[in-house]
Amino acid sequence: MIVRSAIASILAARTLRRNGAWGALALSTSVPIVAAEVVPATQYDWHNVVVGGGGFAPGIVFSTVERGLAYLRTDMGGAYRWDGRARRWIALEDGIADASYMGVESVAADPHDANVVYLAAGVGARADAAILRSVDRGTHWTITPVPFAMGGNEDGRGLGERLAIDPFDTTSLWFGSRHDGLWHSSDRGTHWRKAERFPLPGLGLPAARRTTHGGLSFVLFDPTKAGRLFVASADPGAQHLFRSEDRGEHWQVVDGGPDPALLPVKAVLGGDGVLTITYSDAIGPNGISRGAVWRVDATGAHWQDVTPDRRPDAPVGGYMGVAVSARDPRVIAVSTVDRYRPVDTVWRSIDAGAHWDELYRRSTRDISASPFLALDGGTANFGHWIAALAIDPFDDGHVAYSTGATVYDTKAFAVSGTMPWATWTRGIEQTAIITMTSPTGGAPLISGFGDIGGFRHADLTVSPTHVHRDPFLSNTNTLDYAGQAPAIVVRSGTAHGRIGDGPTLAWSADGGENWQPLAPHSEAPAAGHPAPEVTGDAAITVSANGATFVAGTAGPQWTRDRGRTWHPVAGLSSGSRIVADKADPNLFYALDFATARFARSDDGGASFHALAAHGLLADLSSAHATSREVPSALIATPDRAGALWLLLNGGLYRSRDAGETWAHTTGTIAIDGFGLGKPLPGAAFPALYALGRNAGQAGVWRSVDGGARWTRINDAGHQWGLRFRAITGDPRRFGRVYVATDGRGIVYGDPRGVLPR
Repeated sequence: MIVRSAIASILAARTLRRNGAWGALALSTSVPIVAAEVVPATQYDWHNVVVGGGGFAPGIVFSTVERGLAYLRTDMGGAYRWDGRARRWIALEDGIADASYMGVESVAADPHDANVVYLAAGVGARADAAILRSVDRGTHWTITPVPFAMGGNEDGRGLGERLAIDPFDTTSLWFGSRHDGLWHSSDRGTHWRKAERFPLPGLGLPAARRTTHGGLSFVLFDPTKAGRLFVASADPGAQHLFRSEDRGEHWQVVDGGPDPALLPVKAVLGGDGVLTITYSDAIGPNGISRGAVWRVDATGAHWQDVTPDRRPDAPVGGYMGVAVSARDPRVIAVSTVDRYRPVDTVWRSIDAGAHWDELYRRSTRDISASPFLALDGGTANFGHWIAALAIDPFDDGHVAYSTGATVYDTKAFAVSGTMPWATWTRGIEQTAIITMTSPTGGAPLISGFGDIGGFRHADLTVSPTHVHRDPFLSNTNTLDYAGQAPAIVVRSGTAHGRIGDGPTLAWSADGGENWQPLAPHSEAPAAGHPAPEVTGDAAITVSANGATFVAGTAGPQWTRDRGRTWHPVAGLSSGSRIVADKADPNLFYALDFATARFARSDDGGASFHALAAHGLLADLSSAHATSREVPSALIATPDRAGALWLLLNGGLYRSRDAGETWAHTTGTIAIDGFGLGKPLPGAAFPALYALGRNAGQAGVWRSVDGGARWTRINDAGHQWGLRFRAITGDPRRFGRVYVATDGRGIVYGDPRGVLPR
């Protein structure tokens, strides 16, 4: 889930695609910062804005030691633990400061000690990778960087599990890497060495960026036979399954099975000593066209094709998720993947694959906890990208699976008739947020998400009833509200499907609850390049009184009749970033990057003229939003005409006279993104909130005196991988701050104790 400009270092490190959203980015800057305003960071309490789920969780692992204990790994939002007593998922990596570790490649729960759990963490091939070990169920971690690369947010993240603990010697761990072969640790993950005798050394890091290998897809121990383990390869080749009987000292190929063009992606070993293996012709989660399910006994002597749908005209797609009952090894379940027609599904067998029941046909889904799953008003389907599938080892009736957007579970897996599923996401917030705004009236927050569009958050503790619709867009890229008429809101975004599939701009008269599309004149800026209002690159702003909309189309345009007629803006170049004053409806401002000038409109956006802008740097290029997903570097102060803030080269500049003159306000603080909030009573300036770095300390900061002094308001337990997209304060509640993360949803903080509002 989910980019470059004034938030340069947040959004410049790497862009990692996850089911429609863009992964992000660690804070980095070379500008030193001086500390000031000494207020302990622990004086802030942090919570998630509730949406529920929202992203891809490729692995679910139940503890075999303790009932009600399970772990979930996500591709960009870290790992979670299910707390059976609290009936919620607990985020386990909020204290992690390395963005890469939020992409979890594999999870392994100790088979004897319920308190011990390991994560293999690393978002991509060229990012940091580590093994994380916890002896208190993920409350604290010991982090060991490792020399082999991972891909927790790359293709193939549904494979696994790659990390395994020897049940006969829990100090011994094995890891099947993507690029570097098989690795072994004999001291609980503290040191690692390559298993040189394993037949496949790995293909090495791919030469092209944004490409990967499947590598060793799973490592699996036989809990009934000391020394026996299986390793599979999802790289192209003639041999895919290997077995060792002596803890990896020697290896042999397990011959047989399906066509070698099919790759083993996941497997489980039943109590009967038989492996059930799912196969696909690609590593997914996209691009899979066929697959199979096979079973083989532990000696490798007997193979059996138990593919649920073996018709020659079976739907396009493969198989990935696989689970077996701990009580009855004849009860197995598998999931399809990339079977978009009719839909992905889970198959259940009670006779070891001789017969199958296709569950989507007799299932219902309760999405009341996450209504957004209905998207544009339809019925939530069974799911897509079903990679994680697990049967509770203590209860055959309890089964869970994940999709690209949520996690479902049922307590009635063994029943006939209708099978009820419900979202199993309480505590999970795994989304990439692109933009957000906190208006001066109406709902406290309106958001723009990657993949699922965004929401009007009337109650931060409850998932909203629906996403933004009319038009229904995959990403919301910009939002703005009318400063003196906050019920008027405008947005821009990226259309679902192909470029050009409908309007990408919209406006609302009721604070973002309902929307109407806007369609300005479209004119491509150059031959062969689609217009920004087609691609979703056209930001939009609204005048303080809500009467005028100005859109950053190929040639900027304005309308004063709700989009019925559009007029060209005079005096601005294409690609300018336009911002409305929040108090004076006649005033608009623009960063005109083609001319490197600051410009202002005094006639409601109809025409602009350049200002000398005394005190500003001559070069405004660092404020240039080169991606539609980057917030504007220019922000107008609510309720104060002509009061502006601008981020340039990591520093803030302030104007009190509509851009005529500017003052640098922040000394040597290095800021990557900022927002405004309600002032401290009696203060001359709004509260400032920033993402940035202070004397080497990256974090979330606040200033109540116009930027002269700054306080870090997050703490060591609230870092969220330092994966941030945007930040804003609340104009109606002093101290309230909203932080848009890239993988952990929106978090909001309030000062601890009683403070003025």
